[in-house]
Amino acid sequence: MRLKKEDTEVTKFGKETLQIEADVDPRSVIGNGFCRKTDYKEFLAQPVEKDVEKLTGQAFVDYINEHQSFYKAEYSPDAEAFVKARIMDSKFLVTPKKEEVLMDVYGDDPPESFDARTQWPECRAIGTIRDQSSCGSCWAVASASAMSDEMCVQSNSSIKLMISDTDILSCCGLECGYGCQGGWPIEAYRWMERDGVVTGGKYRQKDVCKPYTFYPCGNHKDDPYYGPCPGYLWPTPKCRKSCQRKYKKTYQEDKHFATRSYFLPNNERSIRQEIYKNGPVVAAFKVYEDFSFYKGGIYVHKWGIQTGAHAVKVIGWGRENGTDYWLIANSWNTDWGEDGYFRIVRGTDNCEIERQMVGGIMRV
Repeated sequence: MRLKKEDTEVTKFGKETLQIEADVDPRSVIGNGFCRKTDYKEFLAQPVEKDVEKLTGQAFVDYINEHQSFYKAEYSPDAEAFVKARIMDSKFLVTPKKEEVLMDVYGDDPPESFDARTQWPECRAIGTIRDQSSCGSCWAVASASAMSDEMCVQSNSSIKLMISDTDILSCCGLECGYGCQGGWPIEAYRWMERDGVVTGGKYRQKDVCKPYTFYPCGNHKDDPYYGPCPGYLWPTPKCRKSCQRKYKKTYQEDKHFATRSYFLPNNERSIRQEIYKNGPVVAAFKVYEDFSFYKGGIYVHKWGIQTGAHAVKVIGWGRENGTDYWLIANSWNTDWGEDGYFRIVRGTDNCEIERQMVGGIMRV
């Protein structure tokens, strides 16, 4: 349906007037005469209304959904507390030194769209969504998840295992960070180079050295109910240099190592080349209020104050309705987002997601 000439009118948005032209698709016109921008660059270039800062809860979510169509936000009274218990302090975001960045990223030209799950179907760990529970262990969980994938990809699918996030979280120490309060993915990779990391898996998994310490709190569609989420962060688990009972290997025998770790250049083509060649990578990014309410679609941050930082695993990329995006595995179980995944706009360093990506070469 198109607006007819007689329907043309002048409406007000803030102090400016907006003419709704005769051939504008009415689906692109929303409350107060504001036009949705189908181009994310135009959308990001728009000034932020001052009154938005005062919005909270359902009103904030309604504003997000009314003023953009890239992603859907959904209000939940527990959403902000849920996210707060799973992200880390902004101090764990770093600016890589020049010597820490891998500048010579070579490889075939990456395709326009890519999904590591379908590229390497035998590496089933790529499609595993972990659950960090009520602990700011995203840095360890995302690192262990990417290491597992890199191990499989770089061994031509001959090494299929899950690296232990608990081993990194509990035993890397202050060099890596502060356990459940946050840490640095690059240091997790460097620790794997120096000390090695044992195998891990989901909570109570039996066939690994160190499964994840914390149960997936709350109700989840793909997990049994173990108990409610606490109203506080779990304490960082103590370092135990031993495997669980009845596991067939010793702690030292079960170690797996990296031979090299590095930051990737802040260049989306180089990042795509790295993933296409060596497997998924870790990304750390700034978290803002609007991310707490993400439900699905391509996340483009525009509104809300920064609430912390988060680390995730990047497994692919693509384009939808003219918007380029990264495909990302989160660690908040499969109920969150798009079955545990989310997409974020690619090529603009939105939330600084492209400036702190980490990868490595595994010993295979």
